[in-house]
Amino acid sequence: MAAGLRGLLGRLLLVPARLMSAEAAEQRSPGRSFETLRVTRERDRVLHVELHRPEKRNAMNVAFWREMVECFQDISRDSSCHAVVISGAGKIFTAGIDLVEMGSVFLRVEGEDMARKAWNLRQKIREYQETFSVLEKCPKPVIAAVHGACVGGGIDLISACDIRYCTQDAWFQVKEVDIGLAADVGTLQRLPKIVGSQSLVNELAFTARKMMAPEAQSCGLVSRVFPDKATLLQGALDVATAIAARSPVAVQGTKVNLVYSRDHPVPESLRYMATWNMSMLQTDDILKSVQAAMEKKGPEDVPFSKL
Repeated sequence: MAAGLRGLLGRLLLVPARLMSAEAAEQRSPGRSFETLRVTRERDRVLHVELHRPEKRNAMNVAFWREMVECFQDISRDSSCHAVVISGAGKIFTAGIDLVEMGSVFLRVEGEDMARKAWNLRQKIREYQETFSVLEKCPKPVIAAVHGACVGGGIDLISACDIRYCTQDAWFQVKEVDIGLAADVGTLQRLPKIVGSQSLVNELAFTARKMMAPEAQSCGLVSRVFPDKATLLQGALDVATAIAARSPVAVQGTKVNLVYSRDHPVPESLRYMATWNMSMLQTDDILKSVQAAMEKKGPEDVPFSKL
């Protein structure tokens, strides 16, 4: 009988252990798994997306261009996520496009004549543009944490992020002219609106020269520089946690309107803002936030509903 009780007790103890193991697994890798990305829930309401081909210096292969869209579409729909940090595994952020694998994609364009080949190639380019536009379309703020090299497609990626940090050994390179093409998935469109000098943007794009971290900070490409990768990720996650503590109605509405205002005249953007807030000002989050402030509490103490 004693042996039977011990067996029953053992089985009962295994149940919470299994539950804890399942919760831990979910914490490590929420949602679907990817070949070129690793997604983990590092903090409450904060996801960490890693470019995860360290053995290939996180070069962007065919799977990457598809998986980035899938990943950030999932994140956009994930009401438990309020902010995102994106970084690179291994020694550098990214070496840019995987020339070995991607070269064949553009060399073998289908079509019976030149016009049809051009039409199909344009569609392919538009698909690849969406790989980074999806970061901008995601209503959750995205923080890029860059260490080491950020080359070619890496500039396209980070220019679509909302906040950019780097390590003091980071460097940036608009590499496309060195391989015989004009950057076509976002750098030439977004970088001039980030960096204060059109002359500098032109220089970087025409010469493919490297820009080191101090210059990247002085021109506004990044807003903070950290000593090393560990402190970079800590800082990025701390800021993401601070963002995630705020009302998701307020934060996501702010991002949507910042992006809209960048691309539209001020009067039109003000009209869009008024239309946006005529509904969003009716949220309970305002009353909760005001009450918390009156009680000398921080946003992290307010139980905001999911969005």
